Amino acid sequence: MLKKYSLLTTLLLVIFIGTSCKKIKSFEYRDVRNIEVKSLGFNKSSLTMNLVYFNPNEFGVDLRKVNCDVFIDNNFFGKYSLDTLMHIKRRSEFALPSRIDIEMKGIYKNLYNVIFNKEIQLNVKGTAKVGKAGIFVNMPFNYNGKHTINFF
Repeated sequence: MLKKYSLLTTLLLVIFIGTSCKKIKSFEYRDVRNIEVKSLGFNKSSLTMNLVYFNPNEFGVDLRKVNCDVFIDNNFFGKYSLDTLMHIKRRSEFALPSRIDIEMKGIYKNLYNVIFNKEIQLNVKGTAKVGKAGIFVNMPFNYNGKHTINFF
């Protein structure tokens, strides 16, 4: 009788592990909302915004840490980091409250092109620590996209 229960327990454990350890899919970028200039300086400035993403996974995940470099037209723009624990529901859209510190020399270099072309090439490279049930993995990400900016 004991062998029967241990075999059943082992079988249930294998099924549970097999179904709960699906590969985590990367988040899909959707939008940027609520952009605010928090500080403006000659060398450095700070912006806050909400970065909107979609979780395509069939299960909720926890986001612990994000570190990335932001480039505009292939020139370094600034660093972004988030160090907080955030639960993200399955198959749902979510917003990351974000603050980015900007190196102004990159802005000055491309100011003419940005104002008159009104389109920028945005590239974000970094890693996100994502997990489930207390087990986290570092997932690299690389976003490339063209965005229109209207100043006037």
